[in-house]
Amino acid sequence: MSELKSGQWQWENATAGAIAGFATVAAMHPLDVVRTRFQVNDGRVSNLPTYKNTAHAILTISRLEGLRGLYAGFSPAVLGSTLSWGLYFFFYGRAKQRYSKNGKEKLNTGHHLASSAEAGALVCLCTNPVWLVKTRLQLQTPLHQTRLYSGLYDALTTIMKEEGWSGLYKGIVPSLFLQVSHGAIQFTVYEELRKVIVDFKSKRRKQNPDRANNLLNSADYAILGGSSKIAAMLLTYPFQVIRARLQQRPSGNGIPRYVDSWHVIRETARFEGLRGFYRGITPNLLKNVPASSITFIVYENVLNFLKKARKTN
Repeated sequence: MSELKSGQWQWENATAGAIAGFATVAAMHPLDVVRTRFQVNDGRVSNLPTYKNTAHAILTISRLEGLRGLYAGFSPAVLGSTLSWGLYFFFYGRAKQRYSKNGKEKLNTGHHLASSAEAGALVCLCTNPVWLVKTRLQLQTPLHQTRLYSGLYDALTTIMKEEGWSGLYKGIVPSLFLQVSHGAIQFTVYEELRKVIVDFKSKRRKQNPDRANNLLNSADYAILGGSSKIAAMLLTYPFQVIRARLQQRPSGNGIPRYVDSWHVIRETARFEGLRGFYRGITPNLLKNVPASSITFIVYENVLNFLKKARKTN
């Protein structure tokens, strides 16, 4: 019976995470397109337009490319986000359960950190091809010099044909660093802040801290999600820039703009300085802070709904 409950709990986490991921992408995708284009524009490329700021970028894309441009790469973004969040919460829940010995022991900060890092690495290995395709579709503009990908399937088959399996895993090194460090920081901050708020509210209401679901509301989840996201983003953002630049489509002669992560770091530092590693940070903040709040609001509420539904059956 305990094994059945354990399995139900893990799939409830995965389902809640997947729904949360879809809601997040649907709401914030245009800012993701803008961020990606800022990240790769080092001022030395000719197939990307130049934008003054986030608002100018959105208006320019809307005028030149229409709604299709603002939602370029939406299909792989939905697939990748749904898979990523679903798998992340699934792996994260399994890891926490393992470290707590099926709930018999209380988890500490180190356990949350290890659980997040483990989940991040596994998700990265599963989803890198999808994120690669998303990046390339988002970078396609009327100025693009090579044949455009018509969609997710065409991009995958073309990459396989032109670059082989290794092409689907470009940017995997910074992706691993990003996933492991970003997720570890975000979820550790989230869990620790969650404890603080639960303890504070339980003392005021004189309730059992273990009954956290009765103490926290959607506003609390929004604050927790947004705060943890900011902390993780500021520390790990350079990995996103490195990954995006590595995942650009090679030129017409098949030569990639950057060879590896170290090449990106050297060239970015040389021509742009520290500022280059934070290109696109504004649309990234505008996208991810509210997006993270949406994600955790949806995740916690869906999870609570599934748990209540299970208890009534």
